[in-house]
Amino acid sequence: QVQLVESGGGLVQAGGSLRLSCTVSGRAFSTSTMGWFRHSPGKEREFVAGINWNPTSSAYADAVKGRFTISRDNAKNTGYLQMNSLKPEDTAVYYCALTYTRVIRTAPHEYDYWGQGTQVTVSS
Repeated sequence: QVQLVESGGGLVQAGGSLRLSCTVSGRAFSTSTMGWFRHSPGKEREFVAGINWNPTSSAYADAVKGRFTISRDNAKNTGYLQMNSLKPEDTAVYYCALTYTRVIRTAPHEYDYWGQGTQVTVSS
């Protein structure tokens, strides 16, 4: 059974930073593509960032480009999302997810495994 556990969420002021972590167990992390998504009330779950398995490629939503950085450490079975210059509109529950396609996917239904989510709240 695959388990993904996110951590690192919290309350931060606008302009601040947080680093989210996603630790994976139960299946090979090193061959997966990892994505981060977020969900806020009244909106659909949206793609934030993705990184392929090696990692040689990453992708970002326009809303976070230049502020967020996705990375992974396959030796630690852990992925990260560094979030800088946070804005109130970044407030959401953030989820990590895995798929075993070789190409970064941006649609939630293309991911097979999900964490429970971690709340990020950015105050103005």
